[in-house]
Amino acid sequence: MKALRTIGIKKAVRFVGFQCVAQMLHWMTVPQLRAVLMRLLGARIGGDTIVHDMTFSNLYHYGFSRLTIGRQCFIGDEVLFDMRGTIVLEDHVTLSNRVNIVTHINVGYPDHPLQRVYPTKVECVRIKRGAYVGTGATILPGVTVGAQSVVGAGAVVTKNVPDRTVVAGVPARAVKKIRL
Repeated sequence: MKALRTIGIKKAVRFVGFQCVAQMLHWMTVPQLRAVLMRLLGARIGGDTIVHDMTFSNLYHYGFSRLTIGRQCFIGDEVLFDMRGTIVLEDHVTLSNRVNIVTHINVGYPDHPLQRVYPTKVECVRIKRGAYVGTGATILPGVTVGAQSVVGAGAVVTKNVPDRTVVAGVPARAVKKIRL
């Protein structure tokens, strides 16, 4: 009951509705149809973008209105989008399988003892044109991944990544500059 009192009945109903929408998206087997449904629900998605089977969290806050995906992007299977904050993927971005895009941090209920030290934080995640994010990487709130950069598999990105830079590790650190 504490959860219902915290979010209220309106958000609880939105939660159930968007869980149904998320299941519909899982059932769709054609990536282009998934993108069409997401557009109808408020996402901005460019042409020639492939959206495989994704998972969404926190859709009940704002739906798909904070999601922008550019042209000719590729979103792999089991990618997680935390829709509490804004997510912007510019043109030609590739997210490999099981990438996590996290837009907010919340330690728990408002009366959780850590709330004073770690208050809820909601920030945009932006992945710029031509970037590639490897399998299982996690991008944390407020991070911008630079244009034509590479995030290594399994990396946890806590800080902005400059353009044309390869980062890897936990936490992610620059390992190479890309020369084009």
